[in-house]
Amino acid sequence: MMTLKQEDPAIYDLIQEEADRQEYGIELIASENYTSKAVMEAMGSVLTNKYSEGYIGKRYYGGNQVIDKIEAIAIERCKQLFGCDHVNVQPLSGSPANAAVYFAVLKPGDKVLGLKLDHGGHLSHGHPVNFSGMLYNFVQYEVDKETGRIDMDKVREIALREKPKMILAGFSAYSRNLDWKRFKEIADEVGALTMADISHIAGLIAGKAIESPVPYFDIVTTTTHKTLRGPRSAIIMCKDKMIQKMVKGELKEVSLAKEIDKGVFPGMQGGPHDHITAGKAVAFGEALKPEFQTYAKNIIKNMQAMADELMKRGYKIISDGTDNHLVVIDMTSKNVSGKEAEVALEKVGISTSRSTIPFDPRKPMDPSGLRVGTAAITTRGFDENDSRKVADIMDRTIQNKDNDEALKAIRQEIVDLCKAHPLYK
Repeated sequence: MMTLKQEDPAIYDLIQEEADRQEYGIELIASENYTSKAVMEAMGSVLTNKYSEGYIGKRYYGGNQVIDKIEAIAIERCKQLFGCDHVNVQPLSGSPANAAVYFAVLKPGDKVLGLKLDHGGHLSHGHPVNFSGMLYNFVQYEVDKETGRIDMDKVREIALREKPKMILAGFSAYSRNLDWKRFKEIADEVGALTMADISHIAGLIAGKAIESPVPYFDIVTTTTHKTLRGPRSAIIMCKDKMIQKMVKGELKEVSLAKEIDKGVFPGMQGGPHDHITAGKAVAFGEALKPEFQTYAKNIIKNMQAMADELMKRGYKIISDGTDNHLVVIDMTSKNVSGKEAEVALEKVGISTSRSTIPFDPRKPMDPSGLRVGTAAITTRGFDENDSRKVADIMDRTIQNKDNDEALKAIRQEIVDLCKAHPLYK
């Protein structure tokens, strides 16, 4: 980045500072990962100069011959990766992707069933402060208070009582596999559409480490970073089928794929970010390689090893374990709040995110939980032994959260561990 260094040394220096933070820190935020250099090069290319409102062969701007080819590759690779009928690779981010789906198949006020935020759901799954909760009538299911798991019988009870237009399955802080088939059976029983938000687990699904909702669900959205290890962006997949939709006051049969595309453009956004589309294409190509399946399986192994070590040390894990890349730790088991734990760990170079826990008595900005994930450390080569070592370091950090000398020594341990696993070799 010599040109940037010359033209804007202030920004250059801050980028280098962030590069050092990532290189010598342990990233446990469950929604973060490290892209490959190839993905970053695609995102930093001349493609950022282009505007391509519309779709392949039907653009509202000239000069899109190359962009059409790039988008076609991204679409084809995504179809191959997930086995979907149709995919739109233009959504700019996860929440806008979900908004485009709602816009495409619902009308304001329609009823949707989704997972409650403090039970592991996402803001865009119907929280009252979010557009989803403001525009649509979300009713929400919870996890069981004793097990910390979704009770599918209760999901069915709510669905039968509320008769939602759509049932949404997905999460941002839930550590167990979802029963896609059962969700589909319940939706069929009440005549609802099905939507899965796999933003957190897309990489695990692409890597064949856990089951995919694509064979069962009508619509599947996902971000393309997190476990999928691509750009900060999103996609929408759906079945090639006809659905019933109110059009100008009349119930009509329409193509789901076409409605999704219209929901994205012109419904929710203008031109796509073509440099990001290229980054997605590169990431999908990487995920199609056999080594990505090993990576996906290792993410889960590492998270299970870390969770096991934490539980041995007396930490309460919501649902008592994990099937995926993350856990939520009830930090009150160690008499600290989630915020206190996050701040202490940040001092030694471990990035985490505070999190509410089910039935949390504390406020959202200072909740009881801490969410951690292993996608990023697995990318840089950490194994199960390293993951247990990280759990040990976390425990000692929490115990010594007010001891600056102890934290300084722990910080050096982390630097040494990171040097053993360089981020970009």
